[in-house]
Amino acid sequence: MSTKSKLVPVVLGVAAIAIAVAGGYFISSQQTQTKIPPEVPSATQQAVATTTANTPSAHPAINPGFVNSLALNTDASTQQNPHSASTSADNIGKPALSGQAHRDNNANPDAKFTHFRVGQRNVKRILADGDVMWVGTSGGVIRYNIKTDEYKLYDSRNGLLANGIFYVGKMDDEIVIGTYGGGMSILNEQTGKWRTYNIPEGLGDAFVYDVLKSDNGDIWIATWSGANRIRGGDLDDSSKWDLFTVENTNGGLPNDWVYALAMGKNGEIWMATEGGLARFKNDKWDNWNHKDGQGAAYDLVKDQIAFDDDPATASKHHARQKDEMDLQDVSIAYNPNYIIALLVDDDGSVWAGTWGAGLAHFDGEIWTNYTVKDGLPGNHIFSLYKNNGKVWIGTEKGLAIRSNDGSLQIFNMADGLYADAVFSMATAKDGSAWIGSYGGVARIAKLQ
Repeated sequence: MSTKSKLVPVVLGVAAIAIAVAGGYFISSQQTQTKIPPEVPSATQQAVATTTANTPSAHPAINPGFVNSLALNTDASTQQNPHSASTSADNIGKPALSGQAHRDNNANPDAKFTHFRVGQRNVKRILADGDVMWVGTSGGVIRYNIKTDEYKLYDSRNGLLANGIFYVGKMDDEIVIGTYGGGMSILNEQTGKWRTYNIPEGLGDAFVYDVLKSDNGDIWIATWSGANRIRGGDLDDSSKWDLFTVENTNGGLPNDWVYALAMGKNGEIWMATEGGLARFKNDKWDNWNHKDGQGAAYDLVKDQIAFDDDPATASKHHARQKDEMDLQDVSIAYNPNYIIALLVDDDGSVWAGTWGAGLAHFDGEIWTNYTVKDGLPGNHIFSLYKNNGKVWIGTEKGLAIRSNDGSLQIFNMADGLYADAVFSMATAKDGSAWIGSYGGVARIAKLQ
């Protein structure tokens, strides 16, 4: 099934492309709803809700000489609501929805930035793959060609078992998708066929947050219920699947909610969990948390935290977690043990993005924490990315780019971001930066 596309005038001081995601949801510049997609976990929901509520409906005025004016809308008359879409075999074989963005006659090839709108959806992951950008949203994954402006949308109607996307990556020339509730799906673009691995195949949980193939060929999968290792990468051999949990590692894995994976300089596997940082090296487990120095102390950041909602009031899991971590007296969005983002630097040291306790750096012995007082725009670190020798830090209040000397460059909506909350980052083949937020993506020609 394909859909027609048409040019839509955009009354903004920025370029904008609106892509129909998972059911043809189109958000105009006047739309101000702040509905949170059900695929987003409760902790992120609160961050998005607060950030969106404090975000003006129109983007800041930018010199029109530095922007394009373009938009994409699709005829969604034949599209289903994604939350009622069947995931039967009849749907799996259907082709991706497709369309093309059209630039107007006044398009400026030297435009500073372009905005891509994806409706009331989070953009949790972006993958740069040659001339193609893969954009993972909470309403499906978009394949966008930066040269031709052609796009395809994959969701529960044509290959995936769930629309919420937490991971998009490439492994052995195939596209790997980690979903929120639909397991891990792999697309062979040559054949157009999908393969899905879920609990029956050995997956710890249907919620997949990250995927990593290590140098020795093992595949690691971060799930809501522990970390899978597939020895030798043989996904189709169930005897090669291992699952590591708090219970069977005797607490070596500090928490079963594993959010991110990274490989160290010597092949060790680092894991970001809700209970701290874990390392698997030479078949041995080690872990660290706030008691070891990870994350800034509550008294240092309590006046800097923008979100005053207590996650424990909305989730039994977070309520239990507060008790386990002696955070009963904390009634705002703060948990120094909760690592959302993870990055291993070139020197082998580890960067860990925490929930309200700033950015934590671990050199193997000593923890150093960075917060708003050190120049960060926010203390909730949603994403980490290394580019041109610099660490990019996505927060709830903007993007910080950290140089080796410790200096920071700060970017927000006034500089071209779609929104201040930054959930994903990538660099395209042409050198442009792609920054994902709630509701859309900003493509910035030159960010630094």
